[in-house]
Amino acid sequence: MPAASTELRDALGTLHAPAQGAPRIVSLVPSLTELLCDLGLAGNLVGRSGFCIHPRATVKRIPKMGGTKDADIERIRAAAPTHLVANIDENRREQVEALAGFVPHIIVTHPLVPDDNLALFSLFGGIFRRGAEAERLASDFHTARAELRRATGHLPRQRVLYLIWKNPWMTVSRDTYISAMLAAAGWDTLPEACAARYPEVDAVFQGLTLTDHVLLSTEPYRFSEKHLAAAAARFGAPAQLIDGEMVSWYGSRAADGLRYLARLRETR
Repeated sequence: MPAASTELRDALGTLHAPAQGAPRIVSLVPSLTELLCDLGLAGNLVGRSGFCIHPRATVKRIPKMGGTKDADIERIRAAAPTHLVANIDENRREQVEALAGFVPHIIVTHPLVPDDNLALFSLFGGIFRRGAEAERLASDFHTARAELRRATGHLPRQRVLYLIWKNPWMTVSRDTYISAMLAAAGWDTLPEACAARYPEVDAVFQGLTLTDHVLLSTEPYRFSEKHLAAAAARFGAPAQLIDGEMVSWYGSRAADGLRYLARLRETR
């Protein structure tokens, strides 16, 4: 079930009311565009970022409004949205503040751990009057979370280096959603502590010398099989590819992500 609280507060603490009439929504967050579609709101989406690519057949019909970091403010203005969906990590604060000048309702999100998805389902379900759909997503998430515990609870925890970029090599810190998803499967990311959320590996290399596995993500850098040998040699540990969308996309993809991690860990 979604979070029990009936208050519809977003990541900034802004209190939202259930939408009146037919909402007109612009989403600048790929995973949340997918969530809105899965809540049955595709027909209410009047704009999306160019990186909002799922569900593919559906989003092709939704106009692009720039990128996540460079939204086309005038195109969004012309679309006359009642609601805009943004994320603290993915969108630039100054752009969201500019959009707040004419979009009546700005919904700001910032999930950091898998269970934050339950609050997302509750928030979006409440604002857009999709309570039953949100409850179904929450129920599936709970089921997937339990499946992951059963699949990995008996396995020893392992230290992993999760790579998101090359030239320079870059990784993630433990206060990211990605790291929390991996931790739920018994994979603890390195470094253990880091001020930067997405540090360059060379800056924290001393803390990576005891890596059990190297995971090369398929996004944002598109790592492929050809990079595995170089990564294994560079970091002195076995390397494998990992589907970045399954680990970094919160929202309705989170349950599938937990199941994906259960399968991946069982193969190690």
